[in-house]
Amino acid sequence: MTTKTVHAAVYDTLADWEIGAATAHINNPEWQIAPGTFEVRTVGLTKDPITTKGGMRIVPDLALADLTPAESAMLLLPGADTWMGEELVPFARKARAFVEAGVPVAAICGATFGLAKEGLLDERRHTSNVAEFLVYSGYSGADRYVDELAVTDRDVITASGTAPFAFAREVLGRLGVYEPHILDAWYRLFAHSEPAAYLELDAYEQAKSQA
Repeated sequence: MTTKTVHAAVYDTLADWEIGAATAHINNPEWQIAPGTFEVRTVGLTKDPITTKGGMRIVPDLALADLTPAESAMLLLPGADTWMGEELVPFARKARAFVEAGVPVAAICGATFGLAKEGLLDERRHTSNVAEFLVYSGYSGADRYVDELAVTDRDVITASGTAPFAFAREVLGRLGVYEPHILDAWYRLFAHSEPAAYLELDAYEQAKSQA
């Protein structure tokens, strides 16, 4: 079995809560179609440690210059305080390289601004925190903005910073981590705390263990 690597971008002031649901469940074999198929590795501008918005210290696994789309199943881009400046432009440019190579990119909150500025949302349905936020990027895709928690259009996923579980649902679905009905139950459990969804997941896990 070949393990596919999902790369999570890390940088100072990274919004801790935005990609945690996605990365935790990519790495969690419970309910997965093929446990162990995916792993998450972190990528920074350099390999120097970064500090998240919540004060967590992360040492990147690799530097951005060493990342190529051919080695990745997806690039995850969380929000940060610096997306509206120039510091994280290299990540937006790397996202373009991924999309051009047919490898998906998932951006949430401020990272959607970076994709907009790079022109990656001009011809795609997309969302963000609010429509007005992306207007300041100077992009020409405002008519493609949709007022939804998370949106997938071809190889680009976008989401509001207040919707980490909707973002994770799109990420897990695009990667094919769960069967569709399990993904639906997973989302209903974690986003809406539905007891029936937990029972569905538990029954699925028991059936797998007895197969």
